Amino acid sequence: MTAAAPRTPPVAGLLLAAGAGRRFGGPKALAELGGQPLVLRALATLTAAGCHPIRVVLGAAADEVSALLPDPAQAVRAAGWETGMGASFKAGLAALDQEPGPVAALVHLVDLPWVGADILTRVAADATPETVARAAYEGVPGHPVLLGRRWWAEIAETAQGDRGARDWLAGRPDLTLIECGDLGSGRDVDHRTDLPTAPPP
Repeated sequence: MTAAAPRTPPVAGLLLAAGAGRRFGGPKALAELGGQPLVLRALATLTAAGCHPIRVVLGAAADEVSALLPDPAQAVRAAGWETGMGASFKAGLAALDQEPGPVAALVHLVDLPWVGADILTRVAADATPETVARAAYEGVPGHPVLLGRRWWAEIAETAQGDRGARDWLAGRPDLTLIECGDLGSGRDVDHRTDLPTAPPP
């Protein structure tokens, strides 16, 4: 997958890859599809969409996953990741907040191997510091989610347990749904048997 030139204005990539994958049978980040770990597949997708910088939030099997990353500086270890996505979200936003350039963060999940760079690019197309947007598939909200920098601190305050930005997004009248059903299904990988049987992009 060829990397695109960094976006102007710059959009950061935030890959949430900390989960233990209890129903899956192990950390999804380490599972392979077509011989490639899902964490590297998702990282390549963010890179191809022109996201910069990219941070990968780790928790379960953090040492193993970190060793796969081409740039160790991309890794963010989330304290309390066991409590759910909220802790990962906080850690990732805090890391990106140290970067002066990005106007927004494109949040991607490691268990969406069929959400391609074309979807990410469409969602990030009109990024501003005030943007609140997410992909939709036949009208159903999904990922990725684009969060303008203005809101990062506010979102981090509400993220807890397994809810990430869900509660914050639910009350936003300015949330824009960007239809991507023509580009993919947005289907996630829930069980290990989903990998060989799920449809291609």
